[in-house]
Amino acid sequence: MAKFRLLAEHLRAQGLMDHDNCYEPGPLSLKTLMQAHDPEYVQRFIRGQLTQAEEKDIGLPWSEWLVERTLRAVSGTLLTTELALEHGLACHLAGGTHHAFPGRGSGFCIFNDLAVAARSLVDTGKASKVLIIDCDVHQGDGTIAFFEQDPNVIPVSFHCDDNYPMVKQSGGVNISVKKGCNDADYLALLQVHLPCLLQQYQPDFVLYDAGADVHKDDRLGHVQLTDEGIFARDRYVIDLVMSAAVPIACVIGGGYDHDHHKIAARHGLLHLAASQVWQIHNAK
Repeated sequence: MAKFRLLAEHLRAQGLMDHDNCYEPGPLSLKTLMQAHDPEYVQRFIRGQLTQAEEKDIGLPWSEWLVERTLRAVSGTLLTTELALEHGLACHLAGGTHHAFPGRGSGFCIFNDLAVAARSLVDTGKASKVLIIDCDVHQGDGTIAFFEQDPNVIPVSFHCDDNYPMVKQSGGVNISVKKGCNDADYLALLQVHLPCLLQQYQPDFVLYDAGADVHKDDRLGHVQLTDEGIFARDRYVIDLVMSAAVPIACVIGGGYDHDHHKIAARHGLLHLAASQVWQIHNAK
């Protein structure tokens, strides 16, 4: 949990976040949350009524503080989509909880902010076709499960097959990242697939999960991207989407290191890339 505070401190120190571009989400509408998630599961989590097995699958002990933090993070992703609709690009300092399923949590994920945001965009008519580009090292299995029967939301997962979760979802668009993949090979993979996917699906909104667990020093990843590789990845994705005149909302996804300052800096590469792309596009 420390990485979220440290990310904010890192971005302030880098001059990437200040009073003028920082927004704080309000309380989350439970109605919006329950339009995506099973209402009974939502209520049991909020009331602290999950079973011991359910808590174990999530990997986090229940507390009132966890409830507040979880709801606020999902609200933050919804706010990020609103800002992206207004400005063309916005980045969250949290989010990317893609292992949460409609009626259960798993892998440190309680509610799936990507699914809640995509569902809200479509249900409110703010978008008709949402593309979720998930570059976390792990498959976005929960996100895929939400939209197996929904042609309006397309989850695309670039992930290492030789990693959690052991049981993969078969829906959506799954693109395998080889174990040990380096900077050049990863970027080439994106360059082969992403332009075609944008052309094929013609989304009018993109959600981007910029997981930092593709880093070579990540505790839970099996690929070999450097800081430069993650930065190049994020810059390519954001620039490609903005060049297509499609709004893009970015979340940080996973990242795991015993040194929380290091992982905060890795997550900060997303915001640095976004800032540079933003400046380039607004200078045109």
